[in-house]
Amino acid sequence: MKSPEKVSWRDGYHNEVTCVRCLEVYDQGRLDRMLWCDPCRFRARERAAFYGWIGGLVFGIFCAGYVWIAIRPTDLIVGAWVATLVTAVWIGQKVAREFIYGVMRFKNSRAAEAVPPS
Repeated sequence: MKSPEKVSWRDGYHNEVTCVRCLEVYDQGRLDRMLWCDPCRFRARERAAFYGWIGGLVFGIFCAGYVWIAIRPTDLIVGAWVATLVTAVWIGQKVAREFIYGVMRFKNSRAAEAVPPS
């Protein structure tokens, strides 16, 4: 008995597909399921990482304000509070980076602004 063939989302496209961000034509194997090429994903990740650090620093500033105003740390364990705030910035930038990258992918705003290559 013959097993049914697996159906993939790539079956509905031709061998060469246009990236929706840069409008360059690529082999369909080089695009992801949202039709973004590797260079566009890389640039979006870099941009999200930059904005993620800004988000992480803002989160760290809010945490520092909370520690300074609500907790009022003593002078005995200043290093531990600094380490806590550095960790808050690092975790905050990771969360912000992934959130911003997801928003970029969801909005896909570059597709509307892209100019076809000449």
